[in-house]
Amino acid sequence: MRWMKSIAREIYGLFVDDGSFAGAILVWLGLAMAVVPHAASNARWAGPALFAGLALILIESVLRFSRSRMK
Repeated sequence: MRWMKSIAREIYGLFVDDGSFAGAILVWLGLAMAVVPHAASNARWAGPALFAGLALILIESVLRFSRSRMK
């Protein structure tokens, strides 16, 4: 039965390397889905706002990873 856990852990690791990174992306996507339908007058900003938030999340994750490697 341990081999099944090991396989599941490896498959999970293929898609989710950093749990906080994945969580932040899910939170940002949830916020975007909740806010965009109510901001119909500014719908043209939905794409750039989504991109900017995801880019900031990626930058923060890269900086955090690089700081942990420098120690």
